[in-house]
Amino acid sequence: MKRRSFFKLVGSGAAAAALFPVIGRTAALPLSQAKWRGYQLTYQITLPSAGKTARLWLPLPDTSETVYQFTQGSNWSGKTNNSAFYMLPGTLSPVFYADWKGEGERTVKVSSIIKTADRSVDLRFYQASAKAAPIPPAFKRYLQPTSQIPLDNAVKKLALSITSQANARTPLQQARAIYDWVIDNVAYDNNLRGQGRGDLRSMLSRENFSGKCADIHTLFVGLARASGIPARMQNGIRINDSSLNKNLGNYGDVSTSQHCQAEFYLSGLGWVPVDPSDVAKVMALESAPHNVESISQLREKLFGSWEMNWVAFNDGENVDLGKGCAAGKLPFFAYPHAEIDGRQQDSLTPESFSYKITSALLVGTGAKL
Repeated sequence: MKRRSFFKLVGSGAAAAALFPVIGRTAALPLSQAKWRGYQLTYQITLPSAGKTARLWLPLPDTSETVYQFTQGSNWSGKTNNSAFYMLPGTLSPVFYADWKGEGERTVKVSSIIKTADRSVDLRFYQASAKAAPIPPAFKRYLQPTSQIPLDNAVKKLALSITSQANARTPLQQARAIYDWVIDNVAYDNNLRGQGRGDLRSMLSRENFSGKCADIHTLFVGLARASGIPARMQNGIRINDSSLNKNLGNYGDVSTSQHCQAEFYLSGLGWVPVDPSDVAKVMALESAPHNVESISQLREKLFGSWEMNWVAFNDGENVDLGKGCAAGKLPFFAYPHAEIDGRQQDSLTPESFSYKITSALLVGTGAKL
């Protein structure tokens, strides 16, 4: 039986604020001054017909109403035995779940409407208080180690070495020193599949600081946390061309455009966006040295801003999808995840999974496909 349903994710005004309180809203342009762009993000899924049971999980745009992104709703259509929208525990990060039993059609289409506005935090006049402010309880989990991001002596020793050599004393100075060190010392490896592994322990044990965005931002986040600065990664997907560089986004078929960003927390200001991975990526793909003007400008631009041709899904680490997921906890959740008779499908090969993810720019009442 084919079904179609609509999941209202966020409201507007006071009612939405009451239903979805926002913790740590980032300092940036007021909503009325932001230049918003509307998009439709669509998954088209067709799973193999083999096996007795199949299960599917899709990450959807985060519903935390921020000054750079808000989500208006999602709908789905297709033929399933069971389906549901639900939130990752303790978050406003939605997931679409579906399962199938027996042979037959295993297809589903899920679409979300999102609006984004470029995000920028002005750090020029930020002054840390003379007395270190306590970190609010809601942010303390972003100081904790995980299986992917240990905070052992090796990580702490490296973090201290970086901040000491830069004579960085305040959290802002320390975060900037770590950001610059990461850019100067990582090698972006475009041959890796997906976003990389995001495994800091492995990077340190191999003394090999190379990888893609998950690896590079795991390194930044781990070093920041080891310095006492709350930090996190945001998993998501690029949905449009970039105005900064041709290598930093595309439009239409975005099946392989998953990308994670990084943030660190400053007392009295909130979350500060950074993206050292994209600086490293442009250097690698254009064979550009660190000191060329275009790279220097990009380095400055991406310390304190995100170009929102990108949509955030979640900041999950060691994500438990529940709903009978046989894979256990995922290191991060940015790709479609499917299992047939408990065997995980390869999320990094859209053509055999199979899935297609598309973005469309909303213009007036229609979509620019």
